[in-house]
Amino acid sequence: MRAFFPEDEVNSVYDFPFESLTERGIRGIIFDIDNTLVPPDAPVDARCRALIRALKTAGFRICLVSNNKGPRIVPFATALNLPYVERALKPRRYGYRRAMARMGTAPAETIAIGDQLFTDIWGANRAGMHSLLVKPMEPKEEIQILLKRLLERPFLWYYRRKKAGGEAHD
Repeated sequence: MRAFFPEDEVNSVYDFPFESLTERGIRGIIFDIDNTLVPPDAPVDARCRALIRALKTAGFRICLVSNNKGPRIVPFATALNLPYVERALKPRRYGYRRAMARMGTAPAETIAIGDQLFTDIWGANRAGMHSLLVKPMEPKEEIQILLKRLLERPFLWYYRRKKAGGEAHD
């Protein structure tokens, strides 16, 4: 079950203290787009633009990694002037490795941030990098995502119980 556990979990990417990453030696950040940076299918907004600008100013290297195709990710990445990996095949390592190559970072100095255990977090863990789970921004989602969310529930319960010091066993 640990393969699906994030290192940490926050309500929103906009609430996370990114300065703590520098202290841990993390230089690269891989972001999922939908339900992580913006609601599903939404364009870049002012809050997202400000976050990316602040992270770049702080010296972080950033790459967008999405299972979506070009029509979704290309305009988003272009608006933020960021490299990207489309059709990343998450949770496979492929997209994460390409992103790290584009950023010039190693797994130990890279974190992946996303809203889904079975794609974003599992993929990051498989690639040997740090992982951060954020709560989805929008509760209304496509049926296949809703089904995944139902499957995630026991894993999240187990993860949260272990994190709180409960008696969960592997």
